[in-house]
Amino acid sequence: MTIVTIKIRRPTRFGARRPISTVLTVTSLLLLAGCGGDKPSTADSTGRGAPPLPSTGAAPAPTGTTITIEMTTDEKGNYFTPNEVTAHPGDVLRFTLVQGVHNVHFLADSNPGAANLPAATAFAQLPGQTLDVPVAMAAGKSYYFQCDPHALLGMRGRVRVE
Repeated sequence: MTIVTIKIRRPTRFGARRPISTVLTVTSLLLLAGCGGDKPSTADSTGRGAPPLPSTGAAPAPTGTTITIEMTTDEKGNYFTPNEVTAHPGDVLRFTLVQGVHNVHFLADSNPGAANLPAATAFAQLPGQTLDVPVAMAAGKSYYFQCDPHALLGMRGRVRVE
């Protein structure tokens, strides 16, 4: 990249000369900064769909099952499908965005005394994006999760860990 500085002097009202090279240099830098760089692709290796978002925890055990839960906003509202599932330690809850902007959060307030609750996920924004949540909670209990911006609209769910 080459930056060209042009010095142009023009008389001011009082006869002094003022360089405007500073203005041109700054403008050039701003224009060049806005032009560049590779942008990350929103497609997976096949060229289709949206990339998965980072996992909220450790990788699942090799024997774990992946349970898919869809996240949707449509004329019916904001909801998880299914909103109740049964899982085992080592399974992975894969939340897949159908439409809308959603996250998954196992709030401590909704799960009093629960240990190993996963952290709140990032927001999925592109259809097809996934949020993987490893099941590391203790067996024998139910755990409640929600989409933070849509919880008051009823976007809640439950996982029973056996």
